[in-house]
Amino acid sequence: LSAQPTPVWLTPEGDPTDVVGERIANLAAEARAQSARVAVVVYGLPERDCGGFSAGGLGTDAYRDWTRAIGDALRDAADTAPIVILEPDSLALAPECGNVDERVDQLSAAVGAHASDSTWIYVDGGHSNWLPPTEMAGLVDQVDRASRTDDGRGIRGFATNVSNYEATDKETAYAHKVAGHLNGLHAIIDTGRNGAGSTGDWCNPPGRLIGEAGGTIGDDVVDTNLWIKPPGESDGTCNG
Repeated sequence: LSAQPTPVWLTPEGDPTDVVGERIANLAAEARAQSARVAVVVYGLPERDCGGFSAGGLGTDAYRDWTRAIGDALRDAADTAPIVILEPDSLALAPECGNVDERVDQLSAAVGAHASDSTWIYVDGGHSNWLPPTEMAGLVDQVDRASRTDDGRGIRGFATNVSNYEATDKETAYAHKVAGHLNGLHAIIDTGRNGAGSTGDWCNPPGRLIGEAGGTIGDDVVDTNLWIKPPGESDGTCNG
């Protein structure tokens, strides 16, 4: 398990603004020693998870400062070609939470804070059993349009199945459908705990298994797979 490529989750609770830059610098040093890429999950936007089991996050101004600190540190680590998974669940959950416009503004600003020529940024892409591909693509497209600069900097694409259990073949097909409505965007898939597929329950379902090892799939749309959510980590105080 420990040998698998796994992004590090950055939260303001664990890595506040005054220390997150040092944390990334340390990760970059480890990555250079391993000839690896820095990979992080940025998870701290205002009203995170709409008050659900992962509730928390920062206020608007504090979030802007936090993401700028992350972006500055990632640019200092540009030689490690960083990968950023930006705010899982934030877009797919937005229609239910009724804050699509607010989320697009927050995420596009965060993309701008992180963007560089060497950084691949993936925004939330839900999963195959959540929003229809056309709806998910529309949300991703809003962030892409709002954040893309004149010189082409912006998001690489979207991440699917983060912290979820949908089978890899379903996610690959879903990623292709979503990308089919987007102009050249790519996907990355979380296979950390989808080896047994999904029961339809997202919160600590029993009997799950790890999925394909990181870096073992990919095609012209799906860049690769990673264990984005660490296998075995609890989703909250549910199902024991």
